[in-house]
Order: sequence, then C-alpha cells, then structure tokens
Amino acid sequence: MTKFRCLSVMFLAVLVMAGCAGLSGYTPSDVENELVVLHTNDHHGHPLAFYDYPSPGQGGLPARATLVNDVRAEYPNVLVVDAGDMNTGRPESNFFKALPDIKGYNYIKYDALALGNHEFDLNMAGMQAQIEASAFPWLCANAKIDGKYLDNVKPYIIKKYDGFKVAVFGLVSSKTALTGNPENIKGIVFEDEVKVAMELVPELKKKADIVVAVVHMGIYDDPDMGSKRLATQVPDIALVIDGHTHTKLDEPEIVRNIITGKPVRIVQAKHWGLYMGKAVLRFKDGDVTGLDWSSVPVNLKRRDKKDGKSIYHFVDKELKEDETLLAMLKPYEDEVEKVLSEVIGSADQAFINDKTREQETALGDIVADSQLWYMKKMGFDIDFAFQNGGGIRATLGSGDIQKKTVYEVLPFDNSICVVSLKGDDVIALFNQTPANVGQGAMPQVSDGVTFTINKSTGKVENLQIGGSPVDPSKTYTIALNSYLAAGGDGYKIFKNGGDFYDSSMMQRDAFIDYVVSVGGNISPKTFGRITIK
Repeated sequence: MTKFRCLSVMFLAVLVMAGCAGLSGYTPSDVENELVVLHTNDHHGHPLAFYDYPSPGQGGLPARATLVNDVRAEYPNVLVVDAGDMNTGRPESNFFKALPDIKGYNYIKYDALALGNHEFDLNMAGMQAQIEASAFPWLCANAKIDGKYLDNVKPYIIKKYDGFKVAVFGLVSSKTALTGNPENIKGIVFEDEVKVAMELVPELKKKADIVVAVVHMGIYDDPDMGSKRLATQVPDIALVIDGHTHTKLDEPEIVRNIITGKPVRIVQAKHWGLYMGKAVLRFKDGDVTGLDWSSVPVNLKRRDKKDGKSIYHFVDKELKEDETLLAMLKPYEDEVEKVLSEVIGSADQAFINDKTREQETALGDIVADSQLWYMKKMGFDIDFAFQNGGGIRATLGSGDIQKKTVYEVLPFDNSICVVSLKGDDVIALFNQTPANVGQGAMPQVSDGVTFTINKSTGKVENLQIGGSPVDPSKTYTIALNSYLAAGGDGYKIFKNGGDFYDSSMMQRDAFIDYVVSVGGNISPKTFGRITIK
C-alpha cells in the first residue's frame, strides 16, 4: 500500500469514528425490512420504443411504466431512481430538451434523479427549466457554485416507508470538470466524490436505517476509480446504484470496504432504458442482511431468420405499453417526423452505398470524417475514425438532403465514442480487414489513414496513420460508434482499449451537423485511403 493510500485510510477512519461518536436521534428498526429499488441509468433521451440492432420496438418509457407498476403491485416498499444522463439522445427528446422524458418520469413517479455529466449539456438556465418541469428531485452533493449546492438540486432525500427510513444521496463524476461544456459548467466546482461522501454519509446514518448512493461515476477494473473507489473507501453505504459507463451486469459488482470489512454491492443497468435494475434489499438494525438483484429487459428482443425473413422474439416477457403514457409521448415523435423533413443541404451526385462493404466509398469516407470532426470539435485529440461498412444502410441520393434521409443512411442508435489503442493493437485491428472484405465489418476510415489490402496474401500493407507508419509503442486515439466500441462485428479489440468515452451524440446527428458545417453542399469523393490489390 502506498504512503498516500495509508494516510487516506487513516483519515477516513478518523472521520468514521467522529461520525459514530455523534450518533443520536434516529434508532434503526430492529426487525428485518425489505426495500425494492428499481433503477435506470444513461437513459439518454429514449422516451419511446426504438430500433436497436438487430430489433425494432425495444425499450421506451410506456413499457417501463408497466414494469414499475407491476413491481409496485407486488411489493409494498419500492424506490425508483435514475443514476443520471437523462439528456442527449434521440431527436424526439433532443428537439424538446428532454421534456418528453421528464413527463414520462413524472408519470412513472420516479423518486429521484442523480445528475449525470450530460445534465450539463444544457446551460444552467436550461437545467433549471428541466428541474422545474420535474415532479421528482434532482440529486447531487458534489457540484457547487461558490460553495453552495446548485439551485434546486438537493444533496440527498429521506424516504419514509412503513417502519423504516432510507437516505438517498447523489454524486456526479468529478471528471465532469474536464468533459463538460466549458460554457455550461463555468463557475461550478466538482468536488471529490469520496471526500464529499465521507462527510455526508455519517450525517445520513443519523437520519435513516440505510443509505443508498445513486451516482454517475462509472464501473472500472481499477478499484481506485469510479464507484468502486466510493464503495471501497466510504463505509455505511448499503447499495451503490451507478451509471456513466453503460455497463451491462449479470450480477452485482462486489467490493469490500476498507474501513468496515463489509461487502458493498454496486449495480448498473446498461443504457437507453433497455434494462431496468431490480434490487430486493433486506436490512435490520441498520445493516444489510441480504440482496437479490437482476437486470430486467424492457421489451428487449432477439432476431432469428427463417426463409429469408426476420423473426423477433422477446428475451423476457413482453411488457404491454402503458396506453396513457404512450398517448402523452407520441405527439413528440409525430412532431419530430415533420421536422425531419427539413433540408440540411444538397449533394451534387449520389453517394452510393452498394460497395461500402467491399471497398472505400465516398459515403463511407464522409461518415467517418463526420465522426472525426465531431470529436475534435469536442476537444479530443483524435488520430482517426473507424466505421463499419454494415452500419451504413442506404444511399444518400443526389439533390436536397433531408434529415430523414440521414436517418435512413444511419438508422442505428449508435453514439460516437472514443477509445485508445496501443500501436501494436492498431496494427492487429487493421490486420482483421482482409477477412472482412464483403462483410458488414469492412471498415471505412477517416482522413489520416491509408492502407493496402493484398488479396493474394490476405494481409494489410503500408498502414499509415497521419502520414507515418504505425508506431507499436505509441497510443492512438480513435473515434468510433458505440456498436464497435462494444466489440461489434468481431472487433473485440476495442473492448480492451483504454480511455473509453461515450459522447452520447448519435452519429447521424453529428453527420447532420458536419454537413451544415461544410456549407451544406457536398460532392462524393474518395481519397485513396483504402487500396485493394
């Protein structure tokens, strides 16, 4: 253990003893109680059922409402929370600054939302408008202006149930200071999450039977990062509900607290409302006695093919959409449909999609370039962008370009992500290319990349990044879509990369912004990035 770590542990222990010495007022229940916690995270503007490869009609708040109502009918004590990043996703949300999502959360009767970094995608006036529209509290204990909590944002809430109380507090990643829009976070101090929690949790233990952390920090392998750091160093947290890394768990992450020696569970429910976490938490005398947890699919489907046709099957039971909520939200989608008829530019000639799985194409080039452009605009030092040809699904015709056409070219709800790879992994990445010619995994690449596929040898030759051969020891930063970042199309190498970041900007929306940024008029060109011999 490092000297710094030892000093940190001693400091934490002193704080804990000081907190315990001051306990007074509230006496935890001496009988075993049960609380069901339903949780979501990284909703990212998906109010209605949507297409997520490979199936349509998945997720959506109307189906989520049915799930919550079913659980409330079965259990007397239910807590419903979201671990942040409600904002930034599909157009029916983005166009209305997440008002449809907030209306849906109000209807479902969420108990609280913890701030995520994407809640700062709007300026403070925009955030305040969202809070005012919300029937549920917004939580964050570590974002402050002039030493005070953000306006109308609570550090915690106390929920009263029959025979017990639960304290729920919120934290956002302190790295929001680096990743947030500088204009929107001006004047905001994002304090260290552990320091804040060490001061807050002892106070909450004086007021409630158990303390639940709803945080937007992320689950990482390193125990000194994200929510593992919180759970490891801060005692007396019964359950950590997390977001930010869009992590799909089959069972809770379990770490051991360095002060108490007790196990602490961390849970997360992937993203976009495709899952809802369900934790059945049992406790007595202020201590957890048991936890059952599952990640419940929200109309998630798998696709089979028979006689050339796609057949869809629910992964779990079908959740009927709540008709009242569906009727509330559908007009937003209808309005967006009208908006998507907007012309954003024009193409001198058609960008043909026929060969995108076989060779470099003008359409592939411009899609990859738009990702490179967007992440550079966001302040990232990107070396190149990498796009799977199978993610481009339609020709961009000549003449006026409607937004709707872009949604046909890029129909998948893929966000733009960033990942870093060592040079030797970059070489390995491109060495997959010869086997992918003719497949959906065939890459299209941005400006800055050139290479040759030798069909006779099945190897890649003359690979250059930024005009130079790839340096095996150098780290390269890559923009790519979320499907590839998750290892899609066999590119598992991306899952092992470092410095992962999900912008939650849909790649089609970035493409639209890119076309507008270059003046709206585009011509199909290829640049000799991929040579096949």
